[in-house]
Amino acid sequence: MSAAPEVAYLDLGPIGRVEGRVRLPGSKSISNRTLLLAALAEGRTRLDGVLASDDTARMLEALARLGVAVTPAGPQSFDVQGTGGVIPVREAELFLGNAGTAFRPLTAVLAVAGGHYRLRGVPRMHERPIGDLVEALRALGLDVRYLEKPGFPPLEIFPARVSGEDWVRVRGTASSQFLTALLMAAPLLPRPLSVEVEGELISKPYIDITLNLMQRFGVTVAREGWSRFVLPGGRYRSPGSLRVEGDASSASYFLAAGAIGGGPVIVEGVGAHSIQGDVQFTRVLQQMGADVQMGEDWISARGQPPLRAVDLDLNAIPDAAMTVAMLALFADGPTTLRNIGSWRVKETDRIAAMANELRKLGADVACGEDWLRVQPPAALRWAQIATYDDHRMAMCFSLAALGGVAVRILEPGCVAKTFPDYFERLAALAVPA
Repeated sequence: MSAAPEVAYLDLGPIGRVEGRVRLPGSKSISNRTLLLAALAEGRTRLDGVLASDDTARMLEALARLGVAVTPAGPQSFDVQGTGGVIPVREAELFLGNAGTAFRPLTAVLAVAGGHYRLRGVPRMHERPIGDLVEALRALGLDVRYLEKPGFPPLEIFPARVSGEDWVRVRGTASSQFLTALLMAAPLLPRPLSVEVEGELISKPYIDITLNLMQRFGVTVAREGWSRFVLPGGRYRSPGSLRVEGDASSASYFLAAGAIGGGPVIVEGVGAHSIQGDVQFTRVLQQMGADVQMGEDWISARGQPPLRAVDLDLNAIPDAAMTVAMLALFADGPTTLRNIGSWRVKETDRIAAMANELRKLGADVACGEDWLRVQPPAALRWAQIATYDDHRMAMCFSLAALGGVAVRILEPGCVAKTFPDYFERLAALAVPA
């Protein structure tokens, strides 16, 4: 199988059974965070296991335009010469595609850098809200302006003097990336800072990733519950070297395949001590009746339909929650996903997109502003699946091929955002009849 960007569609399955091992690509969330932290740190950092994808390519391009020396050191390895928090290039225009893990943190970092920058993306990025982050930066006296629609990219940043405020407030209900951006930029400020979260913070495990990595780079953040974060000051320092974990969100597709298609399927590169919240997906698999095992650097899953239907709050794992919606097709009753409102502002409106495409397969689907309920059909039917230029839609709906039908995935090249050879990896697990 091939998922080159120029391919209009990809026909999959039906796949009768799966079994085998998959070495995961690096985590997107960890890769882009560590690239930026290494660029801001004092000293040189060797990063191994960095994800090769569109999103990380946008971060690497941005760092190069900003004058950061990043040198390839082998497959998925880079040597990054840190800048000590001083961005070398003071004026630049950056194109960041649809990479939220690049756009949001770079906005905050460049706002305090003292230069003149323009940040743009693809049309969908310009529909993804960023107003909560911009308002927090403005409250610190920073000069961030909207170039088109207020509250959304593209943005223009001008040099500004940081105010004397030692605290700032940011809403936590839309995206955890806004808080991540403020936390990562705070050590560049001239004084300690407290960040207060307004409302319920979503996707808390992603903040845990941010705090863990900042600590690896020498900055410890004091957390008071999930409502206040205190940064004592101090610059980033290189840890010398760091290996990026395998992507736990990507692991969910293969583990789900094992639960649906017999297995065992073993994913390597992430395990029991992962810093990624999406490893909690394994608990969902267990609740649905799959047999899950876990080691230091691997997770395995096996099972067979019907799985048990569940009703779960999935706020903590919004990306892996999409895979749960696909598992619902193989359950013994209706499955309900709750507290997933952040899907609305991702690469596409994922609640609407998921509902549309699940119905094509024969499911009875109901949804609201932050929930989705899936009643599986007696039998899946052939469908042509729209992907909405969303990598996770393409990877999720590949699992339908395990339901005794073929499925056509439109524009499969969108998986290049995080997992360029996903379809080849899935095909390698298929057991010949």
